[in-house]
Amino acid sequence: MLTVTGLTKRFGGFTALNDVSFEVGEGEILGLIGPNGSGKTTAFNCISGALAPTAGSIRFLGKELAGVTPDVVCHRGLARTFQIPRPFRKLSILENVAVAAHYGTDRAGSEASARVRATKILEMVGLPADPAAPTTLLGAGGLKKLELARALATGPRLLLADESLGGLDPAEMATAADMLRRVRGELGVTIVWVEHIMATLTRVVDRVVVLDHGEKIAEGRPLDVAADPRVIEAYLGEPIVLT
Repeated sequence: MLTVTGLTKRFGGFTALNDVSFEVGEGEILGLIGPNGSGKTTAFNCISGALAPTAGSIRFLGKELAGVTPDVVCHRGLARTFQIPRPFRKLSILENVAVAAHYGTDRAGSEASARVRATKILEMVGLPADPAAPTTLLGAGGLKKLELARALATGPRLLLADESLGGLDPAEMATAADMLRRVRGELGVTIVWVEHIMATLTRVVDRVVVLDHGEKIAEGRPLDVAADPRVIEAYLGEPIVLT
């Protein structure tokens, strides 16, 4: 579904990504991990159109995305979340998600159909679908859920989830991890997931790609990647036991 080849992004003399390549198969959940500053969000920014790559190719459903603007990327069926949610504060929770439904792949839908879709998505992520419920009801974890709901409401084939579980306690995190499985199973959405909590991520993802200093240092099944000496040195610090 997604093929990234030789992705490079430079900011002046600083290379944030250097010749990064990986693929994402349809129906897969791929984990993208690495220490802070490793290039994960820069990769998401390039794939989603927020940044133009310095070099390389990004092909989604057979079409090139490198240099395509974010609105076109979204309309083609690729959505993303952001680490820092920025909802429309003057709109209700439901209206925030309905706006996203209007903007996405089904832009011709009516207001009624947008609200129906928004209600379904809000129920999936565990947020109130009351038309009058304001965003001020939401704490940090709730805003992360709203960010995810808005991305899903655009009707994506592929979701780039950037630390979507931030601000959640351990119990909420386990529930949210199960929710990502439901997103794949019930909505048919392929997912690339950036998450720092390795134990949670590895219970959900099929494969893991590891970045360090802008380069890919490992790729494979979670158990294999967690045992890779390069990953332990660059990211984990010590071996961890995954089940």
